[in-house]
Amino acid sequence: MKLWGGRFTKAEDKLMEQFNSSLTEDMVLVDEDIQGSIAHAEMLVHCKILTREDGEEIIRGLYSIWNEIRSGKLKIEGDHEDIHSFVEATLTARIGEAGKKLHTSRSRNDQVATDLKLYAKKQAKSVIDCLQALKNSLKEKALENNNVIMPGYTHLQRAQVVTFGYHLRAYIEMFSRDEQRLKHTIEILNENPLGSGALAGTTHDIDRDITTKKLRFHKPTANFMDGVSDRDFIIELLSDFSIIMMHLSRLSEELILWSSQEFSFIKIDDAYATGSSIMPQKKNPDAAELIRGKTGKIYGALISTLTTMKGLPLSYNKDMQEVKLPMFQAVDEVLLSLQIMDKMIATLQVNGDEMKKAIKAGFLNATEVADYLVKKGVPFRDAHGIVGAIVLYCEEKGNSIEDLTLEELTSFSEFITEDIYDYVNYSSLLNRGNKKEMIE
Repeated sequence: MKLWGGRFTKAEDKLMEQFNSSLTEDMVLVDEDIQGSIAHAEMLVHCKILTREDGEEIIRGLYSIWNEIRSGKLKIEGDHEDIHSFVEATLTARIGEAGKKLHTSRSRNDQVATDLKLYAKKQAKSVIDCLQALKNSLKEKALENNNVIMPGYTHLQRAQVVTFGYHLRAYIEMFSRDEQRLKHTIEILNENPLGSGALAGTTHDIDRDITTKKLRFHKPTANFMDGVSDRDFIIELLSDFSIIMMHLSRLSEELILWSSQEFSFIKIDDAYATGSSIMPQKKNPDAAELIRGKTGKIYGALISTLTTMKGLPLSYNKDMQEVKLPMFQAVDEVLLSLQIMDKMIATLQVNGDEMKKAIKAGFLNATEVADYLVKKGVPFRDAHGIVGAIVLYCEEKGNSIEDLTLEELTSFSEFITEDIYDYVNYSSLLNRGNKKEMIE
Protein backbone atom coordinates (compact mmCIF):
# COMPACT_ATOMS: atom_id res chain seq x y z
CA MET A 1 0.00 0.00 0.00
CA LYS A 2 1.34 3.41 -0.97
CA LEU A 3 0.76 6.19 1.54
CA TRP A 4 0.99 8.84 -1.16
CA GLY A 5 -0.82 7.51 -4.24
CA GLY A 6 -3.79 9.86 -4.39
CA ARG A 7 -2.43 12.38 -6.89
CA PHE A 8 -0.80 9.82 -9.18
CA THR A 9 -2.46 8.44 -12.32
CA LYS A 10 0.31 6.00 -13.23
CA ALA A 11 1.68 3.06 -11.28
CA GLU A 12 5.22 3.20 -9.98
CA ASP A 13 7.73 1.41 -12.20
CA LYS A 14 8.70 -1.93 -10.63
CA LEU A 15 12.39 -1.05 -10.81
CA MET A 16 11.67 2.31 -9.19
CA GLU A 17 9.65 0.54 -6.53
CA GLN A 18 12.66 -1.64 -5.73
CA PHE A 19 15.00 1.34 -5.91
CA ASN A 20 12.80 3.41 -3.58
CA SER A 21 12.13 0.76 -0.94
CA SER A 22 14.01 0.75 2.35
CA LEU A 23 11.98 -1.94 4.15
CA THR A 24 14.81 -4.47 4.35
CA GLU A 25 17.07 -1.80 5.84
CA ASP A 26 14.81 -0.03 8.29
CA MET A 27 12.92 -3.03 9.66
CA VAL A 28 15.33 -2.69 12.61
CA LEU A 29 13.31 0.41 13.53
CA VAL A 30 10.11 -1.55 14.11
CA ASP A 31 10.24 -1.23 17.92
CA GLU A 32 10.80 2.52 17.71
CA ASP A 33 8.14 2.96 15.01
CA ILE A 34 5.45 1.18 17.00
CA GLN A 35 6.53 2.87 20.23
CA GLY A 36 6.28 6.28 18.55
CA SER A 37 2.93 5.42 16.96
CA ILE A 38 1.45 4.39 20.30
CA ALA A 39 2.60 7.67 21.89
CA HIS A 40 1.19 9.60 18.92
CA ALA A 41 -2.17 7.83 19.17
CA GLU A 42 -2.38 8.50 22.93
CA MET A 43 -1.67 12.17 22.29
CA LEU A 44 -4.36 12.37 19.58
CA VAL A 45 -6.90 10.92 22.01
CA HIS A 46 -5.86 13.34 24.76
CA CYS A 47 -6.27 16.27 22.35
CA LYS A 48 -9.67 14.90 21.20
CA ILE A 49 -8.46 14.58 17.63
CA LEU A 50 -9.22 10.85 17.85
CA THR A 51 -12.14 9.35 19.76
CA ARG A 52 -11.22 7.23 22.74
CA GLU A 53 -12.72 4.20 20.99
CA ASP A 54 -10.61 4.67 17.85
CA GLY A 55 -7.53 5.38 19.95
CA GLU A 56 -7.92 2.26 22.04
CA GLU A 57 -8.50 0.14 18.95
CA ILE A 58 -5.38 1.57 17.29
CA ILE A 59 -3.24 1.03 20.38
CA ARG A 60 -4.48 -2.55 20.86
CA GLY A 61 -3.75 -3.24 17.21
CA LEU A 62 -0.24 -1.80 17.46
CA TYR A 63 0.55 -3.87 20.54
CA SER A 64 -0.71 -7.04 18.85
CA ILE A 65 1.52 -6.35 15.82
CA TRP A 66 4.46 -5.63 18.11
CA ASN A 67 3.97 -8.84 20.12
CA GLU A 68 3.60 -11.00 17.01
CA ILE A 69 6.75 -9.56 15.44
CA ARG A 70 8.67 -10.25 18.65
CA SER A 71 7.40 -13.81 18.86
CA GLY A 72 8.16 -14.46 15.20
CA LYS A 73 4.53 -15.07 14.31
CA LEU A 74 4.42 -12.01 12.06
CA LYS A 75 7.16 -11.51 9.47
CA ILE A 76 8.16 -8.09 8.19
CA GLU A 77 7.85 -8.62 4.47
CA GLY A 78 5.92 -7.64 1.36
CA ASP A 79 6.13 -4.83 -1.16
CA HIS A 80 5.87 -2.08 1.43
CA GLU A 81 7.95 1.02 0.86
CA ASP A 82 9.35 1.16 4.39
CA ILE A 83 8.73 0.02 7.96
CA HIS A 84 6.23 2.87 8.50
CA SER A 85 4.13 1.69 5.55
CA PHE A 86 4.32 -1.91 6.77
CA VAL A 87 3.07 -1.06 10.26
CA GLU A 88 0.27 1.20 9.05
CA ALA A 89 -0.89 -1.23 6.32
CA THR A 90 -0.84 -4.17 8.75
CA LEU A 91 -2.75 -2.17 11.36
CA THR A 92 -5.40 -1.06 8.85
CA ALA A 93 -5.81 -4.62 7.55
CA ARG A 94 -6.51 -5.75 11.11
CA ILE A 95 -8.72 -3.02 12.53
CA GLY A 96 -10.17 -1.34 9.44
CA GLU A 97 -11.01 2.36 9.15
CA ALA A 98 -9.59 3.35 12.53
CA GLY A 99 -6.12 2.33 11.32
CA LYS A 100 -6.28 5.00 8.61
CA LYS A 101 -6.64 7.69 11.29
CA LEU A 102 -3.31 7.01 13.01
CA HIS A 103 -1.34 9.22 10.65
CA THR A 104 -3.43 12.31 11.46
CA SER A 105 -1.16 15.35 12.14
CA ARG A 106 1.92 13.28 11.38
CA SER A 107 4.25 12.91 8.37
CA ARG A 108 6.72 10.18 7.63
CA ASN A 109 9.30 12.96 7.82
CA ASP A 110 8.82 13.62 11.53
CA GLN A 111 8.01 9.94 12.08
CA VAL A 112 11.33 8.65 10.74
CA ALA A 113 13.28 11.41 12.49
CA THR A 114 11.66 10.32 15.76
CA ASP A 115 12.32 6.64 15.08
CA LEU A 116 15.96 7.32 14.30
CA LYS A 117 16.49 9.39 17.42
CA LEU A 118 14.90 6.74 19.61
CA TYR A 119 17.06 4.10 17.93
CA ALA A 120 20.24 6.18 18.23
CA LYS A 121 19.60 6.82 21.90
CA LYS A 122 18.95 3.15 22.63
CA GLN A 123 22.00 1.94 20.73
CA ALA A 124 24.28 4.61 22.24
CA LYS A 125 23.28 3.29 25.67
CA SER A 126 24.04 -0.28 24.54
CA VAL A 127 27.50 0.79 23.38
CA ILE A 128 28.06 2.53 26.73
CA ASP A 129 27.19 -0.74 28.48
CA CYS A 130 29.73 -2.59 26.34
CA LEU A 131 32.37 0.05 27.00
CA GLN A 132 31.81 -0.31 30.73
CA ALA A 133 32.13 -4.10 30.49
CA LEU A 134 35.38 -3.79 28.53
CA LYS A 135 36.73 -1.26 31.03
CA ASN A 136 35.96 -3.70 33.86
CA SER A 137 37.85 -6.48 32.07
CA LEU A 138 40.80 -4.16 31.45
CA LYS A 139 40.77 -3.13 35.10
CA GLU A 140 40.74 -6.73 36.31
CA LYS A 141 43.55 -7.72 33.96
CA ALA A 142 45.51 -4.62 34.99
CA LEU A 143 45.16 -5.49 38.69
CA GLU A 144 46.33 -9.04 38.02
CA ASN A 145 49.46 -7.67 36.34
CA ASN A 146 50.02 -4.48 38.29
CA ASN A 147 53.61 -5.44 39.19
CA VAL A 148 54.55 -7.12 35.91
CA ILE A 149 57.15 -4.82 34.37
CA MET A 150 57.41 -4.39 30.62
CA PRO A 151 58.98 -2.02 28.10
CA GLY A 152 57.07 1.13 27.31
CA TYR A 153 57.55 2.29 23.73
CA THR A 154 57.84 5.45 21.70
CA HIS A 155 58.31 5.17 17.92
CA LEU A 156 57.88 1.41 18.55
CA GLN A 157 61.34 1.51 20.16
CA ARG A 158 61.88 0.44 23.76
CA ALA A 159 61.86 3.58 25.87
CA GLN A 160 61.21 3.25 29.62
CA VAL A 161 59.92 0.69 32.06
CA VAL A 162 56.21 0.59 32.79
CA THR A 163 53.96 -2.11 34.17
CA PHE A 164 51.59 -4.16 32.07
CA GLY A 165 48.75 -3.04 34.33
CA TYR A 166 49.62 0.61 33.80
CA HIS A 167 49.73 0.10 30.03
CA LEU A 168 46.23 -1.38 30.05
CA ARG A 169 44.95 1.47 32.20
CA ALA A 170 45.84 3.87 29.39
CA TYR A 171 43.07 2.21 27.38
CA ILE A 172 40.64 2.56 30.28
CA GLU A 173 41.19 6.32 30.02
CA MET A 174 40.51 6.23 26.27
CA PHE A 175 37.31 4.23 26.64
CA SER A 176 36.17 6.50 29.49
CA ARG A 177 36.40 9.47 27.14
CA ASP A 178 34.43 7.48 24.56
CA GLU A 179 31.73 6.88 27.15
CA GLN A 180 31.54 10.60 27.92
CA ARG A 181 31.27 11.45 24.22
CA LEU A 182 28.32 9.09 23.83
CA LYS A 183 26.58 10.54 26.86
CA HIS A 184 27.02 13.99 25.38
CA THR A 185 25.59 12.78 22.06
CA ILE A 186 22.53 11.41 23.87
CA GLU A 187 22.09 14.71 25.68
CA ILE A 188 22.15 16.69 22.43
CA LEU A 189 19.87 14.41 20.40
CA ASN A 190 17.29 14.05 23.15
CA GLU A 191 14.75 16.37 21.51
CA ASN A 192 11.42 15.20 20.09
CA PRO A 193 10.79 15.86 16.34
CA LEU A 194 7.27 14.38 16.44
CA GLY A 195 4.71 17.04 15.65
CA SER A 196 6.92 18.78 13.10
CA GLY A 197 4.83 17.27 10.32
CA ALA A 198 6.39 17.25 6.88
CA LEU A 199 8.29 20.49 7.63
CA ALA A 200 5.85 23.12 8.88
CA GLY A 201 3.85 21.60 11.72
CA THR A 202 0.12 20.89 11.56
CA THR A 203 -3.15 22.79 11.76
CA HIS A 204 -4.40 20.28 14.33
CA ASP A 205 -4.17 21.47 17.92
CA ILE A 206 -1.76 18.80 19.14
CA ASP A 207 0.29 18.69 22.35
CA ARG A 208 3.93 17.85 21.66
CA ASP A 209 4.75 17.78 25.36
CA ILE A 210 2.67 14.60 25.70
CA THR A 211 4.67 12.61 23.13
CA THR A 212 7.88 14.14 24.47
CA LYS A 213 7.12 12.79 27.93
CA LYS A 214 5.88 9.40 26.72
CA LEU A 215 8.94 8.87 24.51
CA ARG A 216 11.29 10.15 27.22
CA PHE A 217 12.75 13.03 25.29
CA HIS A 218 13.90 16.10 27.22
CA LYS A 219 11.92 18.58 25.13
CA PRO A 220 10.33 19.06 21.69
CA THR A 221 12.53 20.33 18.85
CA ALA A 222 12.34 24.13 18.57
CA ASN A 223 12.08 24.35 14.78
CA PHE A 224 9.92 22.12 12.58
CA MET A 225 12.19 22.33 9.54
CA ASP A 226 15.25 21.46 11.56
CA GLY A 227 13.28 18.75 13.35
CA VAL A 228 12.63 16.76 10.16
CA SER A 229 15.95 17.44 8.43
CA ASP A 230 18.40 17.06 11.32
CA ARG A 231 20.72 14.07 11.01
CA ASP A 232 23.53 15.62 13.04
CA PHE A 233 22.92 13.03 15.74
CA ILE A 234 23.74 10.22 13.31
CA ILE A 235 26.91 11.98 12.25
CA GLU A 236 27.87 12.57 15.88
CA LEU A 237 27.14 8.97 16.78
CA LEU A 238 29.24 7.73 13.86
CA SER A 239 32.00 10.11 14.91
CA ASP A 240 31.88 8.66 18.43
CA PHE A 241 31.96 5.17 16.95
CA SER A 242 34.94 6.06 14.77
CA ILE A 243 36.94 7.17 17.79
CA ILE A 244 35.92 4.04 19.71
CA MET A 245 37.05 1.86 16.82
CA MET A 246 40.30 3.81 16.54
CA HIS A 247 40.99 3.02 20.19
CA LEU A 248 40.02 -0.63 19.68
CA SER A 249 42.25 -0.78 16.62
CA ARG A 250 45.24 0.60 18.54
CA LEU A 251 44.70 -2.00 21.26
CA SER A 252 44.26 -4.70 18.61
CA GLU A 253 47.55 -3.71 16.98
CA GLU A 254 49.34 -4.10 20.29
CA LEU A 255 47.74 -7.48 20.95
CA ILE A 256 48.81 -8.60 17.47
CA LEU A 257 52.40 -7.46 18.03
CA TRP A 258 52.64 -8.77 21.57
CA SER A 259 51.31 -12.21 20.59
CA SER A 260 53.83 -12.60 17.77
CA GLN A 261 56.88 -14.82 18.33
CA GLU A 262 59.07 -11.74 17.96
CA PHE A 263 57.51 -10.38 21.19
CA SER A 264 55.83 -13.34 22.96
CA PHE A 265 54.55 -10.97 25.65
CA ILE A 266 51.05 -12.45 25.67
CA LYS A 267 48.98 -15.40 24.51
CA ILE A 268 45.55 -14.83 23.00
CA ASP A 269 43.06 -17.50 23.99
CA ASP A 270 42.41 -20.16 21.34
CA ALA A 271 38.74 -19.13 21.26
CA TYR A 272 39.70 -15.83 19.61
CA ALA A 273 42.34 -17.08 17.19
CA THR A 274 42.33 -19.23 14.08
CA GLY A 275 44.80 -21.48 12.29
CA SER A 276 46.16 -21.90 8.79
CA SER A 277 44.73 -24.24 6.19
CA ILE A 278 48.26 -25.22 5.13
CA MET A 279 50.63 -24.42 8.03
CA PRO A 280 49.80 -26.57 11.07
CA GLN A 281 51.89 -24.53 13.49
CA LYS A 282 50.05 -21.24 12.93
CA LYS A 283 47.91 -19.46 15.49
CA ASN A 284 46.62 -16.23 14.00
CA PRO A 285 45.17 -13.33 16.06
CA ASP A 286 42.18 -13.03 13.73
CA ALA A 287 39.79 -11.45 16.24
CA ALA A 288 42.16 -8.54 16.79
CA GLU A 289 42.88 -8.27 13.06
CA LEU A 290 39.17 -8.18 12.24
CA ILE A 291 38.57 -5.38 14.73
CA ARG A 292 41.48 -3.48 13.18
CA GLY A 293 39.99 -4.08 9.72
CA LYS A 294 36.42 -3.17 10.64
CA THR A 295 37.61 0.22 11.85
CA GLY A 296 37.85 1.32 8.22
CA LYS A 297 34.20 0.40 7.66
CA ILE A 298 33.11 2.67 10.50
CA TYR A 299 35.21 5.52 9.13
CA GLY A 300 33.55 4.88 5.76
CA ALA A 301 30.09 5.12 7.33
CA LEU A 302 30.97 8.51 8.82
CA ILE A 303 32.40 9.89 5.58
CA SER A 304 29.48 8.49 3.57
CA THR A 305 26.95 10.20 5.84
CA LEU A 306 28.79 13.52 5.88
CA THR A 307 29.02 13.42 2.09
CA THR A 308 25.32 12.64 1.69
CA MET A 309 24.25 15.46 3.97
CA LYS A 310 26.67 18.17 2.86
CA GLY A 311 24.66 19.62 -0.04
CA LEU A 312 21.04 19.13 1.01
CA PRO A 313 18.74 22.16 1.18
CA LEU A 314 16.08 22.36 3.86
CA SER A 315 14.13 20.45 4.68
CA TYR A 316 13.67 16.70 4.02
CA ASN A 317 15.22 15.09 0.93
CA LYS A 318 15.07 11.46 -0.10
CA ASP A 319 18.89 11.34 -0.03
CA MET A 320 18.53 11.15 3.75
CA GLN A 321 17.20 7.62 3.41
CA GLU A 322 20.77 6.63 2.57
CA VAL A 323 22.19 7.61 5.97
CA LYS A 324 20.22 4.96 7.83
CA LEU A 325 22.00 1.82 6.67
CA PRO A 326 25.53 3.08 7.47
CA MET A 327 24.35 3.78 11.04
CA PHE A 328 22.64 0.41 11.40
CA GLN A 329 25.71 -1.44 10.15
CA ALA A 330 28.05 0.64 12.30
CA VAL A 331 26.02 -0.12 15.42
CA ASP A 332 26.31 -3.86 14.78
CA GLU A 333 30.05 -3.71 14.06
CA VAL A 334 30.89 -1.56 17.09
CA LEU A 335 28.86 -3.64 19.53
CA LEU A 336 30.37 -6.88 18.25
CA SER A 337 33.91 -5.48 18.25
CA LEU A 338 33.58 -4.27 21.84
CA GLN A 339 32.21 -7.63 22.98
CA ILE A 340 34.98 -9.58 21.25
CA MET A 341 37.67 -7.31 22.68
CA ASP A 342 36.15 -7.70 26.14
CA LYS A 343 36.42 -11.49 25.88
CA MET A 344 39.96 -11.34 24.48
CA ILE A 345 41.17 -9.17 27.34
CA ALA A 346 39.44 -11.30 29.98
CA THR A 347 41.13 -14.48 28.72
CA LEU A 348 44.55 -12.99 27.92
CA GLN A 349 47.65 -14.75 29.30
CA VAL A 350 50.61 -12.52 30.16
CA ASN A 351 54.25 -13.67 29.82
CA GLY A 352 56.13 -11.53 32.33
CA ASP A 353 59.42 -13.36 31.80
CA GLU A 354 59.61 -12.36 28.14
CA MET A 355 58.82 -8.79 29.07
CA LYS A 356 61.72 -8.76 31.53
CA LYS A 357 64.08 -10.05 28.85
CA ALA A 358 63.01 -7.25 26.52
CA ILE A 359 63.59 -4.70 29.27
CA LYS A 360 67.12 -5.89 30.00
CA ALA A 361 68.11 -5.73 26.34
CA GLY A 362 66.75 -2.25 25.79
CA PHE A 363 68.63 0.08 28.21
CA LEU A 364 65.27 1.14 29.63
CA ASN A 365 66.91 2.56 32.76
CA ALA A 366 69.03 5.05 30.79
CA THR A 367 66.73 7.98 31.58
CA GLU A 368 66.88 7.08 35.26
CA VAL A 369 70.72 7.21 35.15
CA ALA A 370 70.43 10.73 33.75
CA ASP A 371 68.00 11.63 36.56
CA TYR A 372 70.46 10.13 39.06
CA LEU A 373 73.26 12.37 37.77
CA VAL A 374 71.00 15.42 37.87
CA LYS A 375 70.27 14.70 41.53
CA LYS A 376 74.06 14.66 42.07
CA GLY A 377 74.30 18.16 40.61
CA VAL A 378 75.11 17.43 36.96
CA PRO A 379 73.21 19.67 34.49
CA PHE A 380 70.64 17.61 32.59
CA ARG A 381 72.18 18.20 29.16
CA ASP A 382 75.57 17.04 30.45
CA ALA A 383 73.93 14.05 32.14
CA HIS A 384 72.18 13.20 28.86
CA GLY A 385 75.53 13.13 27.05
CA ILE A 386 77.20 11.01 29.75
CA VAL A 387 74.45 8.40 29.65
CA GLY A 388 74.51 8.34 25.85
CA ALA A 389 78.20 7.46 26.04
CA ILE A 390 77.47 4.72 28.60
CA VAL A 391 74.83 3.20 26.31
CA LEU A 392 77.21 3.26 23.36
CA TYR A 393 79.84 1.52 25.49
CA CYS A 394 77.31 -1.12 26.60
CA GLU A 395 76.34 -1.81 22.98
CA GLU A 396 79.99 -2.33 22.05
CA LYS A 397 80.55 -4.64 25.04
CA GLY A 398 77.22 -6.45 24.78
CA ASN A 399 76.32 -5.47 28.36
CA SER A 400 73.44 -3.70 30.05
CA ILE A 401 73.97 -0.64 32.24
CA GLU A 402 73.20 -2.47 35.47
CA ASP A 403 75.79 -5.16 34.61
CA LEU A 404 78.72 -2.73 34.29
CA THR A 405 81.23 -2.60 37.13
CA LEU A 406 81.46 0.47 39.30
CA GLU A 407 84.89 1.10 37.83
CA GLU A 408 83.46 1.12 34.34
CA LEU A 409 80.65 3.46 35.34
CA THR A 410 82.88 5.93 37.21
CA SER A 411 85.08 6.22 34.13
CA PHE A 412 82.21 8.18 32.57
CA SER A 413 81.51 10.42 35.58
CA GLU A 414 83.02 11.01 39.00
CA PHE A 415 79.51 11.64 40.32
CA ILE A 416 78.59 7.95 39.96
CA THR A 417 78.92 5.98 43.18
CA GLU A 418 77.84 2.62 44.58
CA ASP A 419 74.24 3.78 45.05
CA ILE A 420 73.79 3.79 41.27
CA TYR A 421 72.88 0.10 41.30
CA ASP A 422 69.85 0.62 43.50
CA TYR A 423 68.81 3.51 41.30
CA VAL A 424 68.87 1.51 38.07
CA ASN A 425 67.16 -1.55 39.50
CA TYR A 426 64.04 -1.96 37.38
CA SER A 427 61.73 -2.89 40.22
CA SER A 428 62.88 -0.18 42.61
CA LEU A 429 62.90 2.65 40.06
CA LEU A 430 59.10 2.44 39.85
CA ASN A 431 58.96 3.50 43.50
CA ARG A 432 60.51 6.91 42.83
CA GLY A 433 58.86 10.24 42.09
CA ASN A 434 55.50 10.19 40.34
CA LYS A 435 56.37 6.79 38.85
CA LYS A 436 54.74 5.40 41.99
CA GLU A 437 51.42 6.13 40.31
CA MET A 438 52.09 3.20 37.96
CA ILE A 439 51.93 0.65 40.75
CA GLU A 440 49.52 2.30 43.18
